[in-house]
Amino acid sequence: MENHKIYSMPFAQVYDLYVKKVERKGKSKEDVDKIIMWLTGYDEEDLNNSLENNVTFQEFFENAKELNPNREKIKGVICGIRIEEMSPSLMKEIRYLDKLIDELAKGKAIEKILRS
Repeated sequence: MENHKIYSMPFAQVYDLYVKKVERKGKSKEDVDKIIMWLTGYDEEDLNNSLENNVTFQEFFENAKELNPNREKIKGVICGIRIEEMSPSLMKEIRYLDKLIDELAKGKAIEKILRS
């Protein structure tokens, strides 16, 4: 597995950036949490523990209870890369989350974001 810098970054640090990004667009921290829990299978307690214990991005995804199988319905370009063309990897999981947060910040309805 490639070792990207983001893998060792504290998840809490990036989480704060996600929250700030969506709040600037009139969305809430609760929406961010809902997306993260949908994607990873974490519950609120698991998410809070991850944030408090300063786990890395890699640990955050390794500890995910169950990655949502509907995440494979997430399509599009994020950071100049087409998600559906990426090989399965930790980076792909991170890009899924980035894409969902971008969709939220752009005002997409949460039901559509969660591929319900």
